[in-house]
Amino acid sequence: MENDKEKFKKNFINRLIEFSISVIDFTDTFPEKPKFWPIRDQLTRCATSIGANVVEAKSSSSKKDYIKFFDIALKSANETEYWLFVLEKMGLKCDNLVRENNEIASIIAASLLTLKNKK
Repeated sequence: MENDKEKFKKNFINRLIEFSISVIDFTDTFPEKPKFWPIRDQLTRCATSIGANVVEAKSSSSKKDYIKFFDIALKSANETEYWLFVLEKMGLKCDNLVRENNEIASIIAASLLTLKNKK
């Protein structure tokens, strides 16, 4: 039987997967203009990197290594936020993705504080 911590981890991974899919689907709606091409690529890379790094942390060889993957995931969330703000300035509506990204980043940041014993 799963404990609450394991259930949270499983739900969080699923949430990260859903976020990645949402971002990929969102980029499919971009206008077919060259100015969107690099943003589509960068946003897809950084948004999908969040979950990939959290999952990759599970196979870390040390606590330091585990923390490194969470640090990278948080940096990817920060980059994702940047690209979403750029897209908002360009007239695309993405406030739901911004909100979800911020919630994910907050969870990762809180996890990092706990991992680094700073909470």
